[in-house]
Amino acid sequence: MPTNSETCFRIHDRRFSVIVGPTPTLELLAEHQAYPFAHEAGVFFPDSNDLYITSNRCVGPDNENKVYITRVDLDQRPVAYEEVPTDIPMANGGINYGQSDILLCSQGSMDQPSGLYRMSTRSYESQLLKSEFFGREFNSVNDVVVHTDGSVWFTDPIYGFEQGYRPSPRLPNQVYRWCPNSENIRAMADGFGRPNGICFSPDEKRAYITDTDRVHGDGTVDDQRVSSIYAFDISEYDGEKFLTNRRLFAMADQGIPDGIKCDLEGNVYSGCGDGINVWSPGGVLLGRIIIEGGVANFCFGRNGEIFALNEHRLWRVQLGATVKGALLGL
Repeated sequence: MPTNSETCFRIHDRRFSVIVGPTPTLELLAEHQAYPFAHEAGVFFPDSNDLYITSNRCVGPDNENKVYITRVDLDQRPVAYEEVPTDIPMANGGINYGQSDILLCSQGSMDQPSGLYRMSTRSYESQLLKSEFFGREFNSVNDVVVHTDGSVWFTDPIYGFEQGYRPSPRLPNQVYRWCPNSENIRAMADGFGRPNGICFSPDEKRAYITDTDRVHGDGTVDDQRVSSIYAFDISEYDGEKFLTNRRLFAMADQGIPDGIKCDLEGNVYSGCGDGINVWSPGGVLLGRIIIEGGVANFCFGRNGEIFALNEHRLWRVQLGATVKGALLGL
């Protein structure tokens, strides 16, 4: 059932009233207590009305580190969901990749590399596409976004090593751009504590990258470490793209800013320790969607819909019908 909107939507700037609309709601779609099934990814397919999500790190049946991938059938109420059979090691962030495929970040394991996998939503067959930077394995690929030019941009922090399921890092905490057609791979940005979420502005002139250094993979928290979103301009020189003019866009005051998305108006949404925080394109905190326990990631559905991943719970947020996510434009 929908919850009380007065306590779930906190307005800091009057512009947020336009975003939430006159009758915003927060509805619990599913709850799974066996393990935190709703943690990352959040990949919505409008044609089938399916949502794909990845769990938080769990202990598998053989006492190994494991992440589950779940398909959620949104046509049913209550929603139906099922575990997806896959051998992708420690899946995390993901994005639509073609009409029916998902590009998934694999954090890897001690004997399997971290990298980018393409998974079919029809057969659940998967293929490892990229796992190294000129011979040096990635650390724990975390989140990914695809540019309209076909290039794939992704973050690679060292969380797997800190959590004991990846070997010692062979690369810095960096952001990469990979072009599948040419196989060109470039390091695009460094200087992060723990680069995490990544997205583009609707016009693809800016990139937003979250740094979740405040909370390390071993669970240590230090309030003096970064918990912020950085904005970059996407510039071009000699036919190649660069990230330039790095600046602090916003700091999350609760938890860390994890997954990040834009709407078509350029407003920036990020999953934080108190739910989903929303900033204007100029970096002003407009408001918050309060969800107890916080939100690691989320995705837009149709006409102001957001699916929020709250570990053991999956929520549906309904904002104003004019709000549309930049990724799918729905």
